[in-house]
Amino acid sequence: LWKYMKDYFPISLVKTAELDPSRNYLAGFHPHGIGVIGAFTNLCMEGMGFSSVFPGICSHLMMLNMWFCFPFFRDYIVSMGLVSADKESAAPILSRKGGGNLLSIVVGGIQEALAARPGAYKLVLQNRKGFIRLALIHGVALVPIFSFGENDIFDQVENSPGSWLHWFQDRLLKTMRFSIPLFYGHGVFQYSVGFMPYCWPITTTVGKPIKVQKTPHPSQEEVDRLHQCYIKELRNLFATHKLKYNVPKDQHLEFC
Repeated sequence: LWKYMKDYFPISLVKTAELDPSRNYLAGFHPHGIGVIGAFTNLCMEGMGFSSVFPGICSHLMMLNMWFCFPFFRDYIVSMGLVSADKESAAPILSRKGGGNLLSIVVGGIQEALAARPGAYKLVLQNRKGFIRLALIHGVALVPIFSFGENDIFDQVENSPGSWLHWFQDRLLKTMRFSIPLFYGHGVFQYSVGFMPYCWPITTTVGKPIKVQKTPHPSQEEVDRLHQCYIKELRNLFATHKLKYNVPKDQHLEFC
């Protein structure tokens, strides 16, 4: 099923550096997009054969805690390597003796999904530093991942700041910690409007690991310094590969 899904877009997984199977890693996945299709297919569903691209590495992906409240569905996603988005779930993965684990976090979350539309490269990252602190505490290398085309598979109803839809989505996000992007694609038998995603290539690019010194009690200064280093490496990853994947030369990442 996931291989059929891979061929629909199509979806690709690109390795830019080796991951040592004797170490553990924490990865930031960007952007969220509408459905995080690149992350699911490449990092936990074996749609692209992650285990053969990165031999010796067991991949896990964090997901909102609410999805683990549904019986049967919960068991299905756990079997695929998905874990709840909290420190207690991350700790045994990142501290595994002998290494061999990669834990990915979709850093921008649902807030980033509300801005996902074709041609958008705005990432919610400026004040997202919890995963940085987690990497320092466990002393695991940080891996930036950028998924080209992730925002291009759906359109979204206009929700610019000041609009009633933006106000409603923002209020829902603040009160429920969850919101609903009003997205659309094409239909099954027609291409005018529907909920099928557009057949647009998605290329998930795994960047070079950033070495992290284990710091059980990191200061805010240490967190900020590593956060800036991570942003720099993410910018470099995007700039190095953007022309290969139909991103305009003058397009740059925006952070909020």
